[in-house]
Amino acid sequence: MTKKFDWHSDEIMLNSVINDTYKNTQNVRRFFKAHIGEHFKFDRSFMAWMIDNHGATMGDAINEWQRRNSEK
Repeated sequence: MTKKFDWHSDEIMLNSVINDTYKNTQNVRRFFKAHIGEHFKFDRSFMAWMIDNHGATMGDAINEWQRRNSEK
């Protein structure tokens, strides 16, 4: 049996796949802040994108957040 990814404590990498166990955790927030910067913030629409895009990678999520942020 394969261990499920623990979004609270496992190391998140750019190629980590967003799966059905995804949670918006402090570990995820630290990952985004490390790659995007301290100005990173979750908002409802981005959190919904994360839930709706199982199969995308965390690198894809960074690109999506940056695309959304550039439109503001």
